[in-house]
Amino acid sequence: MANQVAQKQKRRTTNGALKVVILVISCALAFGALVLPDLLNQQTQMVAIGEVSSQEILAPYSITYESRVLSDAARESAAAAVQPVYLPPDPDIARAQLEKLRNTLYFISTVRNDSYSTQIQKVQDLKSIGNLHYTDAEYINLLELTEQEWQAIGEEASRVLEVALRESIRNNQLGTVRSNLPASIDFSFPSNQTKLIISIVSPFIVPTSLFSEEQTQEARDKARSSVEPITRQIMAGEVLVRRGEIVSPGDLEAFTAFGLGEPTDRSTLLLSSGAIVAVVALVVIIYYQKTKKEPFNQLNSILLIAFLFLLYLWLAKFLVMDRTILPYLFPIAAFGLTLAIFFNREFSIFSTLLLVTLTVYGHIRSTELALYYTLPTIAGMLVLAKGRRVGSFLLASIVISGLSTAVIIAFRLGDGITDWVGIASLIGAGIFNGVASGTFALLLQNVFAFVLDVPTALQLMDISRPDHPLLQYILTNAPGTYQHSLQVSNLAEQAADAIGADRLLVRVGALYHDAGKAENPTFFIENQVRDKIDSHDNVDPTTAAATIIRHVSDGVMLAKKYRLPSRIIDFMREHHGSNVTRYQYSHALELADDPEEVDIKDFVYPGPSPRSKETALLMLADGTEARARANTPRSDEEIMGVIDSVFEVVQGSGQLDDTDLTLRDLQTIKRSFFNTLKQSYHPRIKYPEVPKRSQKSSASEARQSS
Repeated sequence: MANQVAQKQKRRTTNGALKVVILVISCALAFGALVLPDLLNQQTQMVAIGEVSSQEILAPYSITYESRVLSDAARESAAAAVQPVYLPPDPDIARAQLEKLRNTLYFISTVRNDSYSTQIQKVQDLKSIGNLHYTDAEYINLLELTEQEWQAIGEEASRVLEVALRESIRNNQLGTVRSNLPASIDFSFPSNQTKLIISIVSPFIVPTSLFSEEQTQEARDKARSSVEPITRQIMAGEVLVRRGEIVSPGDLEAFTAFGLGEPTDRSTLLLSSGAIVAVVALVVIIYYQKTKKEPFNQLNSILLIAFLFLLYLWLAKFLVMDRTILPYLFPIAAFGLTLAIFFNREFSIFSTLLLVTLTVYGHIRSTELALYYTLPTIAGMLVLAKGRRVGSFLLASIVISGLSTAVIIAFRLGDGITDWVGIASLIGAGIFNGVASGTFALLLQNVFAFVLDVPTALQLMDISRPDHPLLQYILTNAPGTYQHSLQVSNLAEQAADAIGADRLLVRVGALYHDAGKAENPTFFIENQVRDKIDSHDNVDPTTAAATIIRHVSDGVMLAKKYRLPSRIIDFMREHHGSNVTRYQYSHALELADDPEEVDIKDFVYPGPSPRSKETALLMLADGTEARARANTPRSDEEIMGVIDSVFEVVQGSGQLDDTDLTLRDLQTIKRSFFNTLKQSYHPRIKYPEVPKRSQKSSASEARQSS
């Protein structure tokens, strides 16, 4: 006994250490799922203006922001459109230029009239005038003009310059004014003199309306300030930059608006992600400490749940959450639905909340997605229950689709960002989400059933059908055993419902628990003719006990032959536990000369003792039904006496030590058994016998009636 206790304690210690290891590894992987996508995105999406993009970058969500790049470009365009500002024409400029022309003409006249200089000296003197750029031949022609011609040229030059300078002339208009000079000269002058006048006047054509840099800058500043800031709207899924394109300032600004253009503070990212993972881990530890005896706290269950949890989280973080439509297509509800099928609803909701928390953490639409994932999942769990019918999965899919659509409409309708096409796309994604969640839950339950070695509700419903080959075999070979199994299943199922055990599993296990008796049906009293009961008193007690005990191993053999789930085989092995075949053992003691020579081990069932509430219920129900059938109790006291006697034997032999049944559970089971047996063994009215009639009178009545 002490050795068994030590082994149990060692197993608990080992399992506890393994659970800690699983928790640490899961936390590390969850932390990696939170931080790695952001770190990798920073490395691949950090680009500079003028660089070539190595990948196509899409907008992860819709956004509207004030674009400094577009606003600055619009302001510069408005400033460039402003015309230069010039001052009004200045008459002093015209007067000064006319005065310069008169001085030049006077100097030329002086040179022409100098009688002491030679022609060569006069040409050299004329070249000293900076405004005239003639050849020597042209200077000679100028000197050879008559005085009358020269006076006419001088007067015409002064007149033409004065007329030209009366207009507003700007820097950019000098060429135009000079090209128009021939039209201002009197047509009476020959062409050579016209050219001379033009060459004399042209150098004195200067701007009379000067450019005002101050006023022009003021006008441009005013134009810039009049431009309102420009906002840019980017829809979710819109291409920000294509692969191979050169990154422009506007592209980089869009990246920055989404937090993609510049690296974030890695220390902040690591600390915040570590904090949320630590909080989740603490909540998990507290919850599991409070639920040590639940099925989901077993080592194989923890491994499978952790694997599925991390698989969903990594898929979401690396492939789903940075997209536009994919988060709404992601069937996260399948995770919660699958857990609800195998475990209780509270644990399923708890696990779903943790997964949703880590999945939407850091997302711009975390509130919307949290409700989108959580509310439909919980509703789907309520509708699906244990998933006993395929129709339940279909109904759960419809409910999830409907609630997903409702959440989308609540958040997106009228948000000013999502257009009708976007809303329609999201609604379609919500409908798909519901269908995919129900479908994946239907598939995942088979994975859980295989790994945990636990039959699904659909499997149990299928093998509980009366037309199942093994049930037909029992019914044909051992009809009494079949009827006994039906009574036991009814008794155990009602009690299972009362204490919160798996009633479907109990019912199916009860139907098959005595399947081995069909291999040797006549050896068991329930299959014998009522008036020819054989208690096998003439058979060696040891042989009789071995034959009776063999129905357990025969049942296991049949179960494996017909491929029944191992949980059903547990009912076959454990429904007698390690009890003793008391009738045969007592008979052996009576026949033995020395009772000490009788080995009780020859009369003990191989066990093991019940290891779950369900198999313990079957043991109690099996013993109660058999004793009630043998004693046929008539009153409430007799019924309770039968029940109490069975419970005393089972508890006294320690058969319930490895189960989670509490004293309250046992009292509840007793009440349930009592209510069920009371309906089965209630007093019946004895109807009076109808007196027999002579064949003659019967024939006469028959003729009269015809």
